[in-house]
Amino acid sequence: MNNRYVSALLILCAVFSAFPAHAAEHALVLQTDFGTKDGAVAAMHGVAFGVSAKIPIHDLSHENTPYNIWEAAYRLKQTASFWPAGTVFVSVIDPGVGTERKSVVLKTKSGHFFVSPDNGTLTLVAEELGIETVREIDETKNRRPGSEKSYTFHGRDVYAYVGARLAAEVITYAEVGPVLPATVVMLPYERPRLEGAELVGTIPYLDFQYGNIWTNLDDTLFARLQPKYGDRFHVRIIQAGKTIYTGEIPYARTFGDVPEGAPLLYLNSLMNVALALNQGDFARKHGISYGADWSVRVEKIKP
Repeated sequence: MNNRYVSALLILCAVFSAFPAHAAEHALVLQTDFGTKDGAVAAMHGVAFGVSAKIPIHDLSHENTPYNIWEAAYRLKQTASFWPAGTVFVSVIDPGVGTERKSVVLKTKSGHFFVSPDNGTLTLVAEELGIETVREIDETKNRRPGSEKSYTFHGRDVYAYVGARLAAEVITYAEVGPVLPATVVMLPYERPRLEGAELVGTIPYLDFQYGNIWTNLDDTLFARLQPKYGDRFHVRIIQAGKTIYTGEIPYARTFGDVPEGAPLLYLNSLMNVALALNQGDFARKHGISYGADWSVRVEKIKP
């Protein structure tokens, strides 16, 4: 090869090596109870886009029940593990906005980041993915410039801004703020367990579109009852100590395995025990809702 070309190539290599490699852009996933009827969510998108136009911004949900922290916690649990490590979640269900509750970033052992008020929203992802570190957001350094006098829209001015800066690697996790004890505010609820021959758990959420009842009883725990398709189970649903529903329900593989309108017990897409009516709305028919004060008890009926 001609020496002149070799020299030119060496010069080009030197020039390109002088520029730092571009930081990776991680996904930013937003959750709020703002709804989409006004510009609040778009404002959060705009703040993130202003940090970096290359951030992939996605919406988990903005139709959460207003002020319902438990619902926010479950939606994070339902979603987070399907996203790659490095994903930054911003969750703003914040009835205490502007008060002394802490604004934090949780880094889980799975490598995900959660930017949120520390008000219980992080309960379930902390349990499922594990806490590696918790940092308090230092708002003297990590707050949208010019927003210092705004006290009621931290979703835009603090959380979206910090989440975008983390996702774009404009700041490191260490630059978020000081390290806190490796714990977050935990909401009380019925932990899944086996009591004698009976499984005990909670109803964390409903499959709203169809009215199916989702529980936190996973397939591993359920397997301890040695279920077989066609087995019948006695089910009780309780709210705040009051029995709302009791019945005998067959274990089925899928909805069409029982007659239309009939109940079934099945494993849902998260591999948790769930209850449904084939082409019907179980929750509406029996007046059942969800949350930390709703519990479920399931026992296999002996032949």
